[in-house]
Amino acid sequence: MRTPEISPLPAPARNELQAVLFDMDGTLVETEEYWGEALSSLAARLGGELSAAGRAATVGTSMRTALGVLYADLGLPSDEPRLLADARWIEDRVAVLMAAGVHWRPGARELLAAVHAAGIPAALVTTTSRRLADLVLASMGRAFPGRDPFDVTVCGDEVPARKPDPAPYLQAAAALGVDVRCCVVVEDSVVGVTAGLAAGAAVLGVPAMQTIEPAPGLVLRETLAGLSPAELAALLTGSGPAAADCCG
Repeated sequence: MRTPEISPLPAPARNELQAVLFDMDGTLVETEEYWGEALSSLAARLGGELSAAGRAATVGTSMRTALGVLYADLGLPSDEPRLLADARWIEDRVAVLMAAGVHWRPGARELLAAVHAAGIPAALVTTTSRRLADLVLASMGRAFPGRDPFDVTVCGDEVPARKPDPAPYLQAAAALGVDVRCCVVVEDSVVGVTAGLAAGAAVLGVPAMQTIEPAPGLVLRETLAGLSPAELAALLTGSGPAAADCCG
């Protein structure tokens, strides 16, 4: 049998925004506080207190990294049985909080609705596990009756490597069938911004609990409120060599 030829993706038009790739916790919804509450509660169970600096260092990271920060903060040894048990405790606690409901970040729901209205594909790319992300998606979905909030969702337990590795964003772009260099990543954390830039996307950073330093290909904004798809598309201009190769 003759192997069918695979046609390459069409060359994008100048400055064409092919997709918007959104982080979840702290970017679209106010769930980052749930992780902080759970980590602080675990620290108390272990006989200590998570410092403000320790908490800040956990923002946007994987569970393993966050627990490593917590153990170091408390001066406790880390071993696999402890880590697995504590990770399950944290996830169960956060699940209870998320099931009670989530709140949108300022401007996030309106921006996602505008992206939908403009016909631009959207993906959710989160370090959070599928089990917890589905709780948030169910809550977010109530704002978009009759359709899914996202065309693609990529969760932390569905990727070969987690942020700050670019793998999650590369996977999302591949699933959408778009060129990641013509995508805008929307993030609130250092690890998320790092992942988006490493993937070759233009990145909009909207820091919530961390300071994000300026970098080539990164635009910083205080809030998503008032942001339009046209302004997201404009981020592709001058967003670094990768974007220039793709989008003019």
